[in-house]
Amino acid sequence: MNTLGIWDGHDSGAALLVDGSLVAAVNEERLTRRKLEIRFPARSIEACLSIAGLQPSQVHAVGASTSDVAKTLGRFAPWTKERYYLVRRRKVAPGVSSRLTRRAKYRMTTWPPNPLTRAASGWLLRRTLGDMGFANARFEIFDHHECHALGAAYASGFNSCAVLTIDGLGDGLSSTISVFRDGTLRRVAASPASDSLGVLFEHVTTLLNMRELEDEGKVMALADYASPVSDSDNPLLQLLRVADGRIHSASGDLRSRLAAIHWRVPNEQFAFMAQRLVERVAVALAQDAVRMTGERRLVVTGGVASNIKATRLARLSPGVDRLSVFPHMGDGGLALGAAVAASRRAGVEPRVDATSLALGPAFDDQRSRQALEAKGLRVEPANDLEGRVAGLLSERAVVMWFQGRMEYGPRALGQRSVLGRPDSIELRDRVNLAMKRRVWYQPFCPSMLMSDAARLLADWDGPDLSNPHMTMAYQVKPDHRPALAAVIGVDGSCRPQIVADDAPTRFAGVLREMHRRTGYGVVLNTSYNVHGEPLVCTPEEAVDVFLRSGADALALGPYLTLRGGRG
Repeated sequence: MNTLGIWDGHDSGAALLVDGSLVAAVNEERLTRRKLEIRFPARSIEACLSIAGLQPSQVHAVGASTSDVAKTLGRFAPWTKERYYLVRRRKVAPGVSSRLTRRAKYRMTTWPPNPLTRAASGWLLRRTLGDMGFANARFEIFDHHECHALGAAYASGFNSCAVLTIDGLGDGLSSTISVFRDGTLRRVAASPASDSLGVLFEHVTTLLNMRELEDEGKVMALADYASPVSDSDNPLLQLLRVADGRIHSASGDLRSRLAAIHWRVPNEQFAFMAQRLVERVAVALAQDAVRMTGERRLVVTGGVASNIKATRLARLSPGVDRLSVFPHMGDGGLALGAAVAASRRAGVEPRVDATSLALGPAFDDQRSRQALEAKGLRVEPANDLEGRVAGLLSERAVVMWFQGRMEYGPRALGQRSVLGRPDSIELRDRVNLAMKRRVWYQPFCPSMLMSDAARLLADWDGPDLSNPHMTMAYQVKPDHRPALAAVIGVDGSCRPQIVADDAPTRFAGVLREMHRRTGYGVVLNTSYNVHGEPLVCTPEEAVDVFLRSGADALALGPYLTLRGGRG
């Protein structure tokens, strides 16, 4: 039973289940090289089928997500979503047209689906898939938040839990609370799209002259540099409240009210106040979720779940025993949820092993060799690659690391990574400003061995690996903060990838070598790209970014090349 899931909106992509097991998942941006691609995921579909060795005629079921008014319009008139994509990514000049585009987007996306939009979206997607060779596959469109919730629930490994989705909006809703037991998902509360925490934070992001749906993490990071504002003096806390699992917004135009508040305060204080609102709402929803479902294990997904400060407070809140954040929490993860929904509808129980997210394309050593040779770089295999890379890192070198199958989701997890020593502030600033070209206040993340997580993190929730993929914030113990100075925020927290000590990967080998050399099995790990570009996918892209960057070395498959072409 081969089941394909697709998502053709913001961060489009595809995922493939074979007999219920997840075998491939890819997002379109990695293949078109347009950050957060919005076009139909034709290349992602092709990549998933290629990984599994399947033809379109061998796919039995296809699931898609979302049939609201705005999504249906975008399918029939792709120029409308392309126009908003260009406005959002600052590819067109500001002005009246851009303002009208944003205003239309925020108005239309609140409109829920209806029988006409469901039928129209279904007809067009069936025709598109039929033209690609999927004429024999059963097809169905599933609810936006159902896809979020199902993908997250099955990936969590819990047989029963509460599921909280907190999104911008989709299919007329902005958040939902459901109970998941023995393969059954039942919704118990929902918030309308007009009362959206995610949309409010998008407005905050644009008011701070950043890009919505892309730079919200910068807002969260900027908040750490503000003079604290007490809750009693924070007017943003009056804009949203939570009651019985539902968000309620204040009356009036929220963006105008936000703009009026922003005009009176510095940017960092405005970010602090907005971040505090996100934390308050997220914790209230989490507590309502466990209360209303009777489940003390909680799964959180949707775009707002990428706010690690908020999910940490939810994890530590009363009534929550375990909290798992779905690693591809934004809309880019909807294809997996759609595949899970379609598999269930076809009578095949999904099995989503999220232990490893190495679900994208891989390339053989010959392809890597050719990519290096094409640029005149050394191609001799390195003896003891892990030891040599760890040695370079120990000497404060920056190493670009390209191994195996590409990661699924927004985080670099040791497949397409830029690595550095975790205790060097100078190296951190070099990577941040000269190579990644990011804002100075946005922290990097560490990758660490599980044994080091138990030693370094004050509030780590144990060896069960609930959140191994850089989806959760933890406080670093004060006596170990100097050793992690390059990968922690000013509040002493970090967002780690946690790797099993005995993992049989080259990346785990580097961590083991770092532990042997430095006493800490930890590296600075950031995504292998230039800021604003997608994570690299192919060896050719890896070589190109290496040559454009200031990195000291490239580990491409078995080959190790130093700056200047030395091996």
